[in-house]
Amino acid sequence: MSPIKPKPGILNVKPYEVGVSKLAGIANACKLSSNESSLGPSPMAVAAYQAAAAKLHRYPDGASTDLRMAIAAHYGLAADRIICGNGSDELLHLLCQAYIGPGDEMVYSAHGFSIYPIATLAAGGKPVAAPERNHTAHVDELLACVTPATRILFLANPNNPTGTYVTAAEVRRLRAALREDILLVLDAAYAEFVRRNDYEAGIELVSTHDNVVMTRTYSKIYGLAALRLGWAYCPAHVIDVLNRVRGPFNVSLPAQAAGIAALQDTAFTDAVVAHNEKWRGWLADELQKLGLFSDPSVANFLLVSFPTEAGRDAPAADAFLRQNGLIVRRMEGYGLPQCLRVTVGTEQENREVIRILSNFMQGKAHV
Repeated sequence: MSPIKPKPGILNVKPYEVGVSKLAGIANACKLSSNESSLGPSPMAVAAYQAAAAKLHRYPDGASTDLRMAIAAHYGLAADRIICGNGSDELLHLLCQAYIGPGDEMVYSAHGFSIYPIATLAAGGKPVAAPERNHTAHVDELLACVTPATRILFLANPNNPTGTYVTAAEVRRLRAALREDILLVLDAAYAEFVRRNDYEAGIELVSTHDNVVMTRTYSKIYGLAALRLGWAYCPAHVIDVLNRVRGPFNVSLPAQAAGIAALQDTAFTDAVVAHNEKWRGWLADELQKLGLFSDPSVANFLLVSFPTEAGRDAPAADAFLRQNGLIVRRMEGYGLPQCLRVTVGTEQENREVIRILSNFMQGKAHV
């Protein structure tokens, strides 16, 4: 073995498992494994991206000034409390890098986003998973895991991969019970899909407290996953810290241009939300008719539970779907081996999912 070794904890990191995107021997497989936008990006965002090609020899604005101003105007925020990143994943990693070290702990819900423990271990800290109730993060379970060593508490709201959410009142209760030296990070990657009166993405808490951060992404509602673009709304002292450790040109020029344009195309975003509302509900209803339970999701995907008997379980269903050109997400890595996560797709894709699963549940052969 090489005498050159990484710092302690790095080799304990289990690499992030990306969703499968191709199937051997099947051209044009239907990918519903990564919660990507079913309608793709706004034409305005695509045009802005293409126009940026003429400036590819120029460094981007390191501060993402115009993009931050556009985000601030769109959401009614202060631009100087916004930071942009190479996807919200980068910002989650930076938060751990800046606020977690050896001996520190990070609390998250047991079926929460797998980037949280990865980023924590990479920073030398210890991830602590709190039990969930009915596949939903629970404030009392999270608080029971807080110790004197806790430095960050990550809450994905809505959660990935379950699609469930914690109400605004409960999130406020969580923050009120935390020590002031614990950073509450509200990961609101799917916030734009939520249409519930008792939900709040985190803007209010960040605006009124010094220990709350909200992260957002362009990968989901805006369909810009390939560009890797995210942002966070933070207290001023957190912005100062993150700007000290991030890369000087961490957001590309085309990503900044497309991000600004995507915000302007509100009609397209509204159409994405309406499509998701319609077909998520339709999928849930059709799955129930097949005897399959899905958690009450408010995002753009469903977590579907399968029987435990061999030949009818989640791995068998996944294999059957793949044989028929459909790619969904296995959930063993999230401690949910009996489940598959299915992204809401186009009308044709959604109908094909139900058709294939109907054949599977009836015990039919490959079709």
